[in-house]
Amino acid sequence: MRRPAPVLLPGTSLLAWRNLSHDRTRLIATLVGIAFSVVLMGAQFALLIGFARTASTLVNHADADLWVVPLGTTNADIAGRMPLRRRYEALSVPGVASVDEYMVQFAFWRKPDGGSESVIITGFPLASGRGGPWAMAAGSPADLHVADGVIIDRLYRDKLGVHELGQVVEINSQRARVVGFTDGIRTFTQSPFVFTTHARAQRYTRFPEDQTTYLLVKLAPGADIGEVRHALAERLPWVEVLGRDEFARRAQRYWLITTGAGAALLLAAALGLVVGIVIVGQTLYASTLDRLAEYATLRAIGADRGYLNRVIIKQAALSAALGFGIGILATGLLVLHSRSGNVAMALPLWSVLLLAALTLFMCLAGALVSIRRLTRIDPTMVFQ
Repeated sequence: MRRPAPVLLPGTSLLAWRNLSHDRTRLIATLVGIAFSVVLMGAQFALLIGFARTASTLVNHADADLWVVPLGTTNADIAGRMPLRRRYEALSVPGVASVDEYMVQFAFWRKPDGGSESVIITGFPLASGRGGPWAMAAGSPADLHVADGVIIDRLYRDKLGVHELGQVVEINSQRARVVGFTDGIRTFTQSPFVFTTHARAQRYTRFPEDQTTYLLVKLAPGADIGEVRHALAERLPWVEVLGRDEFARRAQRYWLITTGAGAALLLAAALGLVVGIVIVGQTLYASTLDRLAEYATLRAIGADRGYLNRVIIKQAALSAALGFGIGILATGLLVLHSRSGNVAMALPLWSVLLLAALTLFMCLAGALVSIRRLTRIDPTMVFQ
């Protein structure tokens, strides 16, 4: 008795694409839904990463190996105070090359129209320039030698009522002159940074002349950072000695976790993921129901359940790839647009890969309902 010739089944990838492209309207609706979910998740992740970078921007750009901070300091923007003599005590510790005083304090900026804005006065020593402004767009830190000179970021010019270099304003009822603009130095609190000299920052904030808020420590070549940190902690009372990365993480934790800002962004990203799963699941399930007779025919001519499951999975993967491509392009445009605004967004490569993985997971999760339906398919229904 001769065996029947095996039936040649179409490739699962080809069949998956034909199922998707057969109904163009449904395909477009699916891709729009997936792209929307990708944009929603991507925008929240970009905001979260951008906010984290902004929350620690002073720490990341201060060029200090160690930060000496008042005991209990949670972030760089809200500072306590310490005696300036701690600087000389720190200089006596072996392995320390230099120690610079650094001021960070809130103040009120009076605008030309009579209104006022909260700002963060950031004072640094001109001699070393450590902790000073970076990414200058106009002027230079050396221009702070001008009496009452300050530097602000161009993103906040309208907010502070500044229209040109040389404009005279008031800080805590004291005269100040804008001598430079930076480009893209944002602040998490939306109180703009105002850079000036350390002594001038003390005057603007009415801070005692014998006190400061932070000390920035640079190590001598070859010095062990762990040993120097321990020695400073032993030598200086009522302070903490933190590495740059540790202080940056502490600031990020405070603003994103303690304040709840990060949780809100993650919740919105999770909502995008759920929306995507629902959209993909509904679309694939409707497509599966429309083609139950075709799937039953394939089962009747010898296709096993694994073959049918691979078709559904590849439909989901193709939808994920196409929808992700559209969504990540739109998200990238949003990130580029944010560079000219006060809200920072960032989308590094690792976050793009994470979004791609989440999109694939979203589409595969949506395909589970269709796969479960195919497990109950009856091949004999094609003959009914």
